[in-house]
Amino acid sequence: MKTKKIPLRMCTGCMEMKPKKELVRIVKNKEGEVSIDLTGKKPGRGAYICKDIQCLEKAFRTKKLEKNLEIKISDELYERLKEEL
Repeated sequence: MKTKKIPLRMCTGCMEMKPKKELVRIVKNKEGEVSIDLTGKKPGRGAYICKDIQCLEKAFRTKKLEKNLEIKISDELYERLKEEL
């Protein structure tokens, strides 16, 4: 029996490779709106982050989230993402 390949993604905060299902996807759509994608299927540019607020804070502090999504993230948008997470 063949073992199924588990897709891995890198967390933007802690930079660790983890299975895709353990991470949360943050998406920027064509209109430039940033939201959390719990299904992992929304269209747009995505960045993965652990289900941990510390990883989100680290990604925001080092501006890696902005670099991955190619958009400037305001403080109010960051707070909204923090609440949703």
